[in-house]
Amino acid sequence: MARFANLRRISSLDPVADHQEIVRISAGLEFPWDYQKSLEMALFRTYCVPTISGLLERTGEFERRPQKRYDDTAVLMAELVEHGYDSPRGREALRVVNRQHGRYDISNDDMLYVLSTFVFDPIEWLSRYGWRPLTQHERLASFHFYRAVGTRMGIREIPASYDEFLAFKTAYEQEHFVFAPSNHRIGRYTLDLFCSWYPSVLEPAVSRAVIGMLDPLMVRAFGFAAPPAWVSTAGRLALRARARVVRWLPARRTLKLTRTRNRTYPGYPDGYRPSDLGASSSTAR
Repeated sequence: MARFANLRRISSLDPVADHQEIVRISAGLEFPWDYQKSLEMALFRTYCVPTISGLLERTGEFERRPQKRYDDTAVLMAELVEHGYDSPRGREALRVVNRQHGRYDISNDDMLYVLSTFVFDPIEWLSRYGWRPLTQHERLASFHFYRAVGTRMGIREIPASYDEFLAFKTAYEQEHFVFAPSNHRIGRYTLDLFCSWYPSVLEPAVSRAVIGMLDPLMVRAFGFAAPPAWVSTAGRLALRARARVVRWLPARRTLKLTRTRNRTYPGYPDGYRPSDLGASSSTAR
């Protein structure tokens, strides 16, 4: 029963009024590894949209500093979850995000689509590979959390309900996931980044495993060669086996959000502020 202590706390909260606390518990205590992996794949997913991949290619960030761009995004979003979007650190993180986005001409629909992946991709991942699926409380809390974040980012016309937002995401992918050379190049840079986290001898296996986790619409939009079916099957079985083990571990009591290891800002958050992120230099203050 101790394994479900965090879940009992979540169940006692209101998914609208207490959405920040619910998301903090879910992402920081219940599923820190799963949230990290699902959001890695969620960001990868957005590069199937030619207007998004084209912008990233023009900035040159993914060619020159893919690890830094990944760490900036991951840590800034972790700041919002850990401290709350209206806390001093949360407001500082949002200023950094808005300053970075303000440098480019990004359509509202593309911003809205990226926001939707932060809500629904972890939900989908955990329904397949989590030690338990997210409850309705957690799903609704995630929607209300990121809707509030999106409002503070100046994103317009955010759907008013969970179902409407999911319908928007599904329709957007059906219309905009089409092959473009920029998709392939940004996808390749991202695959190379993922492979760089492991010994070089494993690079071919890691690359095939990642592509094996993509759905067919994504594979086509990237122009990747689909690996044999057994690669996808093996990856999914491994993730489900991990979930069965995790289910028997004790409930986590210490948040694992901003203190998750990253390669650009060693020891974060010690010695850092959110405003240190996203700049050309990663020197701590």
